[in-house]
Amino acid sequence: MVLPQAEFVYNRSQSKSTSKSLFEVVYGSNPIGPLDLVPFPINHSFSSDAEERVKQIWSMHKEVRKKIIRQNEKYTEQANKFRKPTTFKEGDLVWIHLRKERFPQGRFGKLKPRADGPFRILKRVGENAYKVELLGDYGVSATFNVSDLLPYAEEDEGSDLGTSLFQPGESDGENENTI
Repeated sequence: MVLPQAEFVYNRSQSKSTSKSLFEVVYGSNPIGPLDLVPFPINHSFSSDAEERVKQIWSMHKEVRKKIIRQNEKYTEQANKFRKPTTFKEGDLVWIHLRKERFPQGRFGKLKPRADGPFRILKRVGENAYKVELLGDYGVSATFNVSDLLPYAEEDEGSDLGTSLFQPGESDGENENTI
């Protein structure tokens, strides 16, 4: 019962990207109430004001397109700010980042390492996906996004990814006697 009212309010709210509401983009103005959206009876006479109104709406559509494209470019620039292009070759060894959404409940836990490996790259599936040779029963697809893969290096063998940085016997505080 409230859904049509919520939809009306949403369509009347201003978009951050375009600084216009959806009603403004489609109809050229914001209606005050739902009755303002009722179509007028079609009159077959020609009006020069209508032609001018169409030109205004078309120019507004061009402006909105430019704003959306500009906003998308900003979002893309921000999203790619810290991304590094990573490519692997067949046979390379990688670590797999264990995401709790992807792996079975028993495989993922708060205190378990966040990565597993090394695994061998079998082939490149797409621009940013690789098929990995999974050893054992993981219960997931062997195809991973490049964001879930880290290059394996021999010196990483002793480190444990995602666990505490402090070694046994060390303290993370300056004075152990303080509570």
